[in-house]
Amino acid sequence: MSDTQQNILLVGAGLAGSLLSVFLARRGFTVDVYERRPDMRLAQISAGRSINLALSTRGIHALREVGLDEAIMRIAIPMRGRMIHATDGTVTFQPYGKDDSEVIYSVSRGELNRRLMDLAEEFPHVRIRFQQRCDGMDFAARSVAFTDEETGTVYARSGDTVIATDGAGSPVRHSMEATPGFESSQDFLEHGYKELSIPPNPDGSHQIEKHALHIWPRHSFMLIALPNIDGSFTCTLFLQHEGEPAFSSLDSPERVRAFFAREFPDALRLMPTLTEDFFVNPTGALGTVRCFPWHVGDAAVLLGDACHAVVPFYGQGMNCAFEDCTVFNECIDEFGPDWHRVFAAYEERRKVNADAIADLALENFIEMRDSVADPHFLLTKKVGLVLEERFPDHFIPKYSMVTFHRTPYSVARKRGKIQQGILEELTRGIDRAEDVDYERAARLISERLRPYAEEAGSLR
Repeated sequence: MSDTQQNILLVGAGLAGSLLSVFLARRGFTVDVYERRPDMRLAQISAGRSINLALSTRGIHALREVGLDEAIMRIAIPMRGRMIHATDGTVTFQPYGKDDSEVIYSVSRGELNRRLMDLAEEFPHVRIRFQQRCDGMDFAARSVAFTDEETGTVYARSGDTVIATDGAGSPVRHSMEATPGFESSQDFLEHGYKELSIPPNPDGSHQIEKHALHIWPRHSFMLIALPNIDGSFTCTLFLQHEGEPAFSSLDSPERVRAFFAREFPDALRLMPTLTEDFFVNPTGALGTVRCFPWHVGDAAVLLGDACHAVVPFYGQGMNCAFEDCTVFNECIDEFGPDWHRVFAAYEERRKVNADAIADLALENFIEMRDSVADPHFLLTKKVGLVLEERFPDHFIPKYSMVTFHRTPYSVARKRGKIQQGILEELTRGIDRAEDVDYERAARLISERLRPYAEEAGSLR
């Protein structure tokens, strides 16, 4: 650990901010964290705005680096694949990976955040201040403006540098928009989301398959459900804000129940508080944030959703932010507290990958709502797993590269497009994986994927 006495001001004590504060504290930095929300360990935070989290390899790796992986895995539920629900009640299971070692984990956002804050505060030189609203930053003065939401006091604080992990609506990023050359965009889907729930059985068990991510795909909209350790499921309805059907037209309990009876009849039977949840919980927005650059000299840098918020359809928002922390920590290994070099290296290594996962997440929305019930899609998925088994050094399905490996997102997206082209050629005109010409597959893989092996490095 470093013996530096530098003070870092960190804005935001969400998942990324809490994890990063641990990385920094382990190096001996003094870390002052300012968080707008009340302390969730002491106050009940309102429900309805938190899409359940799917923890996978990148996130687990970051937790392992700070020694929290085993504790979190004890409260995580493995999901081995997608359980697809048709309107007639038929269910079909689609495994995520090549075997049961390749699974994703459902984990409570709140419980994970609490554990990370507890770990951060074990370090005497970390202090988290709650109910402190960030109002922006003066980069020349390295000064961040805050309002104490309990007392109304307005004040400013500064540090040797500032790291903003203050989410998709980042006030620090908004302040950066005034700096020359800064570019920022926020693109919202026409869809929003509503959090709902399926309660446990009276004995505390799960009413439907526990070890799966459940999806009710309906082309222009969908419902999903992720398991919780108390036997319940957190459900999320993704639906257009306007049009038909849309959130705007579901304006009465009768219309909500009729919509669910028509589209999700098997789910409706499991949701006794559907209409109460629907009208109590807010409708959330789904957007992608992109910006550049991510830092202003050595004064401040953005990390996590503050610079690259993504839609949730690849389950990588948290995992990507946690990987930011891993890479940021590696940059400090290389450059020490030379913040200009650390920030520049971190930005260079992560920007291209953040853009790639943003695109992948948008693409996967279409897959989840439209394709998962399509026979040809299922065939290409099956053939992809066979190709991985036969050619493990050169063919790994895109989903696996993103979810079960630490292949850079940009490489996964590029190789994924090439591999999808191979799969389309191999499955054209056939209905069974057994009918694929695997000698031809070997030639196509050799011709199209081997040239990328050096760029990709070890896919595993």
